[in-house]
Amino acid sequence: MDLFSRSWAALRAAVADLHDEDFARPSGCTGWLVRDLVCHLVIDAQDVLITLATPADTEPTRDAVTYWEVAQAPPTGDDPLDALTVRLAAAYQDPGLLTFHLDDVGSAAGRAAELADPDLRVGTRDVVLTARDYLSAYVMEWTLHHLDLIAHLPDAAQPPAEGLARSREMLEKIAGTAFPASFSDTDALLVGTGRRAPTEAERAELGELGGKLPLVLG
Repeated sequence: MDLFSRSWAALRAAVADLHDEDFARPSGCTGWLVRDLVCHLVIDAQDVLITLATPADTEPTRDAVTYWEVAQAPPTGDDPLDALTVRLAAAYQDPGLLTFHLDDVGSAAGRAAELADPDLRVGTRDVVLTARDYLSAYVMEWTLHHLDLIAHLPDAAQPPAEGLARSREMLEKIAGTAFPASFSDTDALLVGTGRRAPTEAERAELGELGGKLPLVLG
């Protein structure tokens, strides 16, 4: 739960450090500008608030790893919610308004996470998890989107090292095997989720794992 807070705070700080012109740059999410990604983070923060306020009476059906589902193909942008996100982001016009909205809703989500009972069972997407597992799963969400945010911003702050390590650990459990030790945590996440193609040398090291990639998480 602490790692959720550190990862989320680092991501929000990275957004706060953006210059206005950065919002029109491409992000690491195919087809999305930085402003689209930041708008998505506002929606994510709303989801956290909604989920933590949606207690469940049944036993958990997922944990932090099985929360994630692997899609057969990367998103194309045709999904109605993805298209709505782009339109909504464009409607802000002033990047400062978007930054303010993320800070406002994001701070509330962060406080709700800090106050949540780790053993509380919550419902989301027709599954039930403990709050601990739900927030642990979101460490992956924050870390990957932090990498997406700074994909074309070389001077921006990196995600917390512990968040990268935990996300790699979860991705390896989803894959059912470990990435080569020569891969940094960042490279394992970028290559593993299809955010960049492996080099020829990396492809050779991946071996059979390479045939399972990319793991498109949703």
